[in-house]
Amino acid sequence: MFSHRNHHAKAYVALGSNLGDRAGNLLLGLRGMMEAAICVCRVSSIYETQPVSQVEQPPFLNMVAEVGNPLPTPEQMMARLLRIEFLLGRTRELKDGPRTIDLDLLLYGDVESHTEFLMLPHPRLHERRFVLEPLAEIAPQLMHPTLKCTTTELLASLQDDSAVKRWAP
Repeated sequence: MFSHRNHHAKAYVALGSNLGDRAGNLLLGLRGMMEAAICVCRVSSIYETQPVSQVEQPPFLNMVAEVGNPLPTPEQMMARLLRIEFLLGRTRELKDGPRTIDLDLLLYGDVESHTEFLMLPHPRLHERRFVLEPLAEIAPQLMHPTLKCTTTELLASLQDDSAVKRWAP
């Protein structure tokens, strides 16, 4: 069972879109989270990023939201995010393919989970510039629960040199 302490933890969700009205899709993702009773505390700037994929596709817009107080359980959170993706037209026929919306639960307090349904912390979080740049913007001192490094330190030691820049519409 989850202790009451996690009820007041912060969680971080990465949002991404590279189809249609990308910025509009990010905002619909945030709105969907609020409508699903996920309390959005802070959001990063929006970043334009090159796709990290073998699939030819347009650039993404990415951002990170800090959510919490109170938090649903990690499983409820994951289920709500998947439902929002579905409602916003997300399909999964092509792995790492283009998408209207992508909502990834990155971290949930210091919870670790290794089930088919829920991997926490997100297994590729520390390898992805398009996640770490916006995460470090809003939570530079956030400690990764298993790697025991802050987001700023993870960003500094990153191998990923894909283009990630603040979006100016």
